[in-house]
This record gives sequence, structure tokens and C-alpha cells, in this order.
Amino acid sequence: MMDSRIENLNVSEEQSIITPAELKKLYPLDEKHIETVRNGQESIKNILNGSDKRFLVVVGPCSIHDIKSAKEYAQKLKKLADELKDQLFIVMRVYFEKPRTTLGWKGLVNDPYLDNTCKIQDGLKQARELLVYVADLGLPAAGEALDIVTPQYIQDLFSWTAIGARTTESQSHRNMASGLSSVVGFKNGTDGNIDIAINAMQAVAEAHHFVSIDPAGKVAVIHTLGNPNTHIILRGGKKANYEASQIAEIEQKLSNLGLDARIMVDCSHANSKKKAKNQELVLNSLADQIVDGNKSIMGFMIESHLKFGKQSIPADKSQLKYGVSVTDECLDFESTERILRDFCTKIKAE
Repeated sequence: MMDSRIENLNVSEEQSIITPAELKKLYPLDEKHIETVRNGQESIKNILNGSDKRFLVVVGPCSIHDIKSAKEYAQKLKKLADELKDQLFIVMRVYFEKPRTTLGWKGLVNDPYLDNTCKIQDGLKQARELLVYVADLGLPAAGEALDIVTPQYIQDLFSWTAIGARTTESQSHRNMASGLSSVVGFKNGTDGNIDIAINAMQAVAEAHHFVSIDPAGKVAVIHTLGNPNTHIILRGGKKANYEASQIAEIEQKLSNLGLDARIMVDCSHANSKKKAKNQELVLNSLADQIVDGNKSIMGFMIESHLKFGKQSIPADKSQLKYGVSVTDECLDFESTERILRDFCTKIKAE
């Protein structure tokens, strides 16, 4: 029994929600969905181990806030992915949870109506419905695992997973990542610290045991085998970290530890100084490095939406601009198509 004199002093309410198993019954997977995810997982693992010479591209909105525009974006991206499939393996960025430095909108799962009502069960339903739609298109999905419980609801639909700059050093996230079926990328810290991502790669390769929930929603001890399919993501810090000399230093650091030097570069965030158009400059640098013989760059990330820019969330949601990010500034889709095609043209000289 709870003693209100000493427990839950700062808790206003506890609400039960749907279990992972119940949500999966509402939005079940058929063979096409499973094949999309499985093909995505295997292709990314092959890119990571070098047997697939294509580049992994994680591209899409900074965050998903509107299901309709996300579906339209997915349709466009699927066509582009098919066009460029000989050189690029394109995976849609489908981020439902947003880490905040202080305060702000925490993402579609946490607050699907963008009004601080925090209808998390509705957010989970919307998230899974969208992921099933994307898988039905035959387009693999990429996400960031931020909350350590929500993966039980939606992780089966991700082919690639990021652990963000604010959580790479977290033991809870390393525990979770050690059990994920997808390839996992670890970002360097917000200050540029590379070692925390390298430490995470080493830790996650080993077995772990931790408390979480099972598919029926019961508290359970999870025993993992360890996940050997991990890599580092360079997202910049106090300064950018995508230039050739910086990548060479990280290659050497990984090699010294007996780790494969397989590096993904985030063209956004600190590497672009949070200016969407600067992502093209980063991508051009990566193309030049690849043409010059770099073998460690295995992929990159781009923040892109239907339309350019970003917007604040208005009190009157009818004033939201369609297809415009509500978090970081994004490239428009036409610019995204152009820079990816240009990248493919440049690396043909390799």
C-alpha cells in the first residue's frame, strides 16, 4: 500500500494505458511490413560491415508532428529512394520523441495534439499507424530511442535507431540499445565529446540485464545478448566535426581500440550551425572526401520536410503551416532531391 505521507508527493495522477501487445493488435504487421523492416535491417548491417558499398542516408523531418504531411513526405521519398537505390540506401527519418535542453514540445508520442494535453496513448497509436503506413510503401524507417519503455510499442518497425547526444552516455539507453534488433548509431555529445559514443559502442556490444516492461505491460527483467551492430554519428559540438582531418582523427581513435572505422555524419545540428541550407556544404565536403579515397564514411543524416524552414507552434492549431517543421529548420523536399542527386553524381568519380 502507498503511504501518501512519503510517496508520490510530486505526482498529480497515474493513468493506465494500452499495453504494447494490445497496440500491436490494433496495428498488426503483414508480410510486406515485415519484409520492409527486415530488408532495411539487413541492408544497413551490410553497409556497416562493408559488404554493401552503398551509403546509408537517414533523411526526413526533424520531428513528426502531422501524420498527413508525413505520409506525403514518405510517398515522395520512396520515389527518390527507388531512383537512387544503386548508390544510396535511403531510410526515412521518423522521429516521434524530442529531447529538450530545458523545455519545449516533446514530440508526437508525448503530446500528439501540440497543446500540452500529453495524450500519450493517442500519440503511440498515431506513431504506430504512421510506421505501418511507411512500411507498406516499402520504405524503411529510422527513429531515435529516447524513452526506454516506448520501444516495446513501436521499435519493431524501425530498421535503424539513433541514440541522441544527450542520452549516449546514459546507462539506461545503453542497456536498451544492447537488445535492439536494428543497427544503432550513437551521437557524440552536445559539447563534441567523441569518447562517450565510442564507450557506448563498446558497452552495447555486451550482454545486459535491466528492468523494463514486457509486451503484456508487466514489469520484467530484460536479458539482452548485446548488439554488435553499432556506429558513431558525428553531429558537431562546440565546433563542426565533419572535415577530413577531424574524421581521420576519429578513424585512428576507433582503430586503436580495435573498432571498425565506420562513421556517419549528421549534416544538421552543430555541423550546420542549425541552418538548414548549410547541410549542403557538409554533404559537399563528404562527397569530396569520398572521391579523395575516404573509406570510413558510411552514411549521413539530413533534416528535410516538404517545405523549407521552421515554425513556432501557435495557440490556434489551424494556423500551422502545412509541411513545415515545428522543431529544427529543415530543407524543402525539392532541395533534398537536388543535393542527393548531386552527391551521387560527384561520387561516381570515386
